[in-house]
Parts: sequence; C-alpha cells; structure tokens
Amino acid sequence: MSTSDFPIPSSDQRITEIQSALDDAVAAGGGPGIVAELRDGRAQPWFGTAGVADLTTGGERRPGEHFRIGSFTKAFTGTVVLRLAAEGRLTLDDTVAQWLPGVVEEHLGADGTKITMRRLLNHTSGLPDAILGQEPPPSEEPGERFIYSKINYSLAGMIVEGATGATLAEEIERHITRPLRLTGTYLPGADNTMRDPHARHYSKLGETGAGAEIHDVTEMDLSWAGAAGGMVSTTSDLQRFLRALLSGRLLPPAQQDEMFTTVSTEGAGWVPHTRYGLGVYSQRLSDGVTLWGGGGYIHGSMSYAMGDREGARTLVVNLNGDWNDFHETFSDLYEPGFRTATSPNPSS
Repeated sequence: MSTSDFPIPSSDQRITEIQSALDDAVAAGGGPGIVAELRDGRAQPWFGTAGVADLTTGGERRPGEHFRIGSFTKAFTGTVVLRLAAEGRLTLDDTVAQWLPGVVEEHLGADGTKITMRRLLNHTSGLPDAILGQEPPPSEEPGERFIYSKINYSLAGMIVEGATGATLAEEIERHITRPLRLTGTYLPGADNTMRDPHARHYSKLGETGAGAEIHDVTEMDLSWAGAAGGMVSTTSDLQRFLRALLSGRLLPPAQQDEMFTTVSTEGAGWVPHTRYGLGVYSQRLSDGVTLWGGGGYIHGSMSYAMGDREGARTLVVNLNGDWNDFHETFSDLYEPGFRTATSPNPSS
C-alpha cells in the first residue's frame, strides 16, 4: 500500500501520475520500496511512497530516512572544489601533477601534466572507470572524450584534502552541510555507518533472472566509493542542497557558470540525452524539457535528484534496491513531474 504524508488535492494529475509510477516500480518487482519528494512552490512538499523499507518487518518507507546517494556525491565534491577555487585555494586549470605528483603516472600510465581539475570534474581526463588501486583499462588522451569514471572524483577528493589539510568530509561539512543545515547528510568515515532511521538496502549483487537471490547489503563496506559515491543523505536534505545549488546560492557567479558548462556524453554508453558539467548533468525528457542535477547507483540504493534550471521545481527519488531499470522509472516519474502546459499528457 502506498502512502502520502502531505495531502495534495485529488485533482492534481501530476501527483496522481507520480504516485502511480511509484506503485508500478514496486509492483513490477523493481525494488523493495521507493520514496519521492516533490517541491514546487506549495506550502508543503509532497512526499509519496510505495513498498517497504524492510523486507523482514514489512515496515513502510517514511520521511527522514537516511540512504546512500551513490554518484550524486559527485555534486557535493564538485561544489567543494568550486568553492575552494573561489577562495583561491586551487584553480580548475591546476593539474593532477601539481597536487599529486606521480600518482596517475604510477598507477594508471597517464600524464598528470595534461589532466586538469576541470577535466577530472567533467570526466574528460581520459582516465578509465575503475577504483584507484585496481587493475584498470588503459588511459586515453585527456580532453578527447567523456568517460564517466570514479577515479576522476577519487583524485579530486585527494586534491581537496591536499589543498586544505582537512578531510573531504570536513570540507563538505564546512562548505555545504553546516551552512545549509543538512543534518542528515554526511560522508561516512571508516566505521561506514548509516544513521537511524534508515531503510534497509538490498542487492542482487549483479545476478539476473527470476531466481536471483536478494541480499541485505545495508552494512556492506562501501568506503571505497568516497568522493565519487560514498555519501548518505535524506530526501529533504537533497532537496535543500539541490535547490540551493540550482538557484546559485552556493557558488559565486563565475563558479556557477563553470559548474553548469557541459560536455557531450554522446557515444560514451552512459545515460541517454545528457550533458555533463562539473559534478552535475542535464538530462532531456521526451517532451524536450531539460532537467538538472544527478543520479546515484550503489549497492542497495538508486537515487535521482533533479529539477528545473532555477530550482523552482525539484523531485528527489530513492529506491532501496539496485536491480531496477531506473532509466525507465526515471521517465515515468520525472515526465509527469515536469510536464509543461504545452506538453502532451498521455492520460488525457
């Protein structure tokens, strides 16, 4: 049974369609439970759920739950880098060789003098998608094309720590979570804890087919994700962060322009209809509407946090499972949520 914690008039077709998409995502076996929070100028946000937070107890998902946000962590890391650039602590033209001499040469066979901070953040460094320290594919020439890579943000996080003498978690707190009062948002330390309350996180660990076993991975050590995907948050905190970022309240104008200057992702085999900035990306819906923000996939959790360019309407979604075809669910949720007055309405 689905629930809504904030009543919305029954005549609101947008809400009806979003709730239907939540119900469908769970009913189709796409995950244990899903939540969505929409903010669009109402006196109260709308919060909807379907499915469960815990397969053992059957407890429903609810507001205030913590969950792993995966790659949307990159938006936080990118924001910290840009704020440090505004402070003069580093520049986007600084190279990896300046801050981390020999690291990419030794571990990745790349030329750190050609990889700038900007190329790390927009994934044009030429570095492969792997975990730093693992055996990766060969590196490519920097600046040639978009390759979505966890290594880029692992290096960016290391540079933040070298430039400040503080941990990335401390810099995220200084620049973002403390000023915005995001009390449920943090980068876990070595203890890898997830604060209460939280949904259980479930994974099929890459297995496919009807008989694939579902595993509870809530306690899995995901510290390797770090600056690229290790953060925990809540729907309301992600709403506050995303709206502050889109509206220009977190970055000075020059850095805001840098963050939202994008490169093409075409041909990269990544998310369709997207362009990537410095930790955020744009995605075009089928009716031509373009949204901004990001998504995150990590063991046991899939999330989206996207809105219009000014942050006037934003929708945050989390599923506590990782085997859903979330690109299809994304369309089902976000197209009604951001349908314009002139867009075709499939239910009309």
